[in-house]
Amino acid sequence: MNIWNDEEVKSLFLEVENTKKAGRALREAFVKHAEKFKRKANSVRNYYYHEVDNLEKDFKRARRLEIDLSKHTKNKLVPFTKEQEEKFMKEIEDLKNSGVSVRSACFKLSGGDMTLMTRLQNKYQNLKAQKEVPNNIVKFKQKFLTDSDINSLFLGLVKLIKRNAVELAEERMREEKQNSEYLLREAYLELAKKDKEIFKVKEDLKKQKQENEKLSLKLRKFLLSKGDKLNLAEKRKIRAN
Repeated sequence: MNIWNDEEVKSLFLEVENTKKAGRALREAFVKHAEKFKRKANSVRNYYYHEVDNLEKDFKRARRLEIDLSKHTKNKLVPFTKEQEEKFMKEIEDLKNSGVSVRSACFKLSGGDMTLMTRLQNKYQNLKAQKEVPNNIVKFKQKFLTDSDINSLFLGLVKLIKRNAVELAEERMREEKQNSEYLLREAYLELAKKDKEIFKVKEDLKKQKQENEKLSLKLRKFLLSKGDKLNLAEKRKIRAN
């Protein structure tokens, strides 16, 4: 990773200021800077927030870079109160019951603020998970487990292990079957390819044989013609003598 020099730092902070002034999402500044300086947008984002913290502790450097930190204050997240949590949980549930997704409900309640929407969505999921109690949890009324309880738990655990082992074995068998079928298909395709190659070689040999026969025929005709000419020349020579 290339080291950030002062000029690039100033360029990033200026890009952020212009983006905020135009009322656009801050991520646009990170993406533009990343494209300009051949970096990753997430790396630019992480560096920016880290550098804001550094400059807040080093005002001399901030002045030297001509960076106005008042334009780069980070938003401080204020935790939701209990009343706020109960309120937006009910509103989200009501919207869900009307056929709206959780994401859409959170977006509507946030008024289009993507940061707030994400917070609402994450908080909703966390609160929802806390309220849901798994049905498979065994509850005991007595304070201590009896031998019968322990045996029941042990047998249940054994059954669970066996069932998991069977499911794992079946899954492996399915995978091996799929692999075997895949390898078989590949073998058939390879054989079909070889058959085509063999057929082409046979056709080429057939054509070559036909060409050889034509050449042989031409050669015989040439030799016969040459022989006739030689015989004729010999006869003329004999007559001349």
